[in-house]
Amino acid sequence: MSEFKDLARVRRSRRQYTDEPVSDEDLKTVLRAALLSPSAKSLRQWTFTFTRDKDKIASLSKVREHGSGFLAEAPVAIAVSGPAGIQDTWIEDCAIAAVSMQYQAQDLGLGTCWCQIRGRESAEEGLMADAKVKEILGIEDDMSVLCVLALGHPCDDRGPKDEDSLKWSQVRDAD
Repeated sequence: MSEFKDLARVRRSRRQYTDEPVSDEDLKTVLRAALLSPSAKSLRQWTFTFTRDKDKIASLSKVREHGSGFLAEAPVAIAVSGPAGIQDTWIEDCAIAAVSMQYQAQDLGLGTCWCQIRGRESAEEGLMADAKVKEILGIEDDMSVLCVLALGHPCDDRGPKDEDSLKWSQVRDAD
């Protein structure tokens, strides 16, 4: 992409991926975007735990009763987590980093989709999705998982967002 305005227009959530693996270089570039993201007080107290293991990805796809199944299609899954008990802005910091990864992936021709984990129940009764993701990926107990990003080469071309559908009524001039 030559300009961010174009990148923002064409980035779409992708839930289906080809079997083509994500290269080490592309994965590192996506993770680098996360590490470069702004955070409160520049603390950057997040972790990004990725896996290419098909069995682990299959387990992640079953973490929630609904809404996580698409992860099974992804060649890579990246859990985004932060220190909930230590930093009050961990959610915002992790969200910024996750979105940075999504835009970087788009720029590389890769697709992503956000799977919400924080605050969601697991498919396993009485257990939160966060605990299940931490168990599958070996994430420390003192971290909280915000989301898992699916990453891969998209199967389809969804085309850019329709500029006519933008809700400019939600933008207000306070002057």
